[in-house]
Amino acid sequence: MRRLAVFAFVVLLAGASGCVTPSIPIPPPDPARMTFHLSVIDGVPVAEFTYPPDQNYHDGVVYLYNRNLGEGRIKDVNADDSIGPVSMTASANDEVVVTIETPDQTSSTCVRVREGTGQDANSCSF
Repeated sequence: MRRLAVFAFVVLLAGASGCVTPSIPIPPPDPARMTFHLSVIDGVPVAEFTYPPDQNYHDGVVYLYNRNLGEGRIKDVNADDSIGPVSMTASANDEVVVTIETPDQTSSTCVRVREGTGQDANSCSF
């Protein structure tokens, strides 16, 4: 009887440890897929951010933080897993940290803003 109890405990322990597997990290936002449209509204520089659908960011929240100005925006990822458009105060060459948080993970990229798609990655000064 004792052997059966020990065997059952070992099987239960092995089964429980099999459920604790590390998750695959979400990829950081790809600067090549980011788009900023720059404009000036009432004398204030504005950057409108968009990012195409990416299933890795499903049910996520995006944080855009302008390091030059010390301010940012927070917005839910859209239902189709795209982001934006999100308008924020920013000019060309401002450093913007794009962070995407899903229910389980968070990933970030810092870009130097410029007009259009394909932002300059790894050029932030921190």
